[in-house]
Amino acid sequence: MTDWHPALIKENVMNKQAIRQLTLATLLGLGLAVSAQAQTVGYNFRTGDAWVDNRLYEINDYGARYRDPFVREMTGNYGAPRSLVEDLFGRNWSAGDIYYACAIAHIVGIPCLDVVNDYDRNRGQGWGAVAKRMGIKPGSPEFHSLKNGFSRTYDHWGYPVAVDQNVHVDWSKHGPGNSGNAGKSGNSGKPDNPGHSNGHSGKPAQSGSAGSKGGGNGKGNSSKGNNGNGKGNGKH
Repeated sequence: MTDWHPALIKENVMNKQAIRQLTLATLLGLGLAVSAQAQTVGYNFRTGDAWVDNRLYEINDYGARYRDPFVREMTGNYGAPRSLVEDLFGRNWSAGDIYYACAIAHIVGIPCLDVVNDYDRNRGQGWGAVAKRMGIKPGSPEFHSLKNGFSRTYDHWGYPVAVDQNVHVDWSKHGPGNSGNAGKSGNSGKPDNPGHSNGHSGKPAQSGSAGSKGGGNGKGNSSKGNNGNGKGNGKH
């Protein structure tokens, strides 16, 4: 039978303790990494509206795939400073969180940073609680405007989606540079969205339509509206 020297026994115990500490530290590190990844990949946004939650998951995907177009949308159409958007990405904010913070700020008329700070102070409450504090309640005109903002953003990205439309957008197939995006981009001026900035209200087809109507209303308007082409158009 082997005699264990007290020093060897002490060393063995210390080694086991060191192994346990190393294991705990490794597990803790993995847990933090998973937590950070969960925030940037997909978690429950808790906006109080399933359609909005689904759009935010898709915006997460879009922002991860196409960072520059996403940042341009935030700065160009929601007034967010580029430095703030880049800083939030550096702090492991998801694209969906960044979008919603700046979208709320745009509706209320305050800096996006104010909404960001409110969310950081109450991170466990979800976006629905933040929106309510900002005066955007479910079913209110402000909330409807917020949802319309999603449609405009998707329109800018070449995939028009109507509010509350049951749809799933795969940005790997419809994002910038994909051939599948071309067909969708052609729908950005659909008749049911005439007020959108991407509706291309000045397209030749629409101008021609307006001109033909004007020509039918009277000889004077026809000759003026068609700049000398009144005879040709008057026959049709």
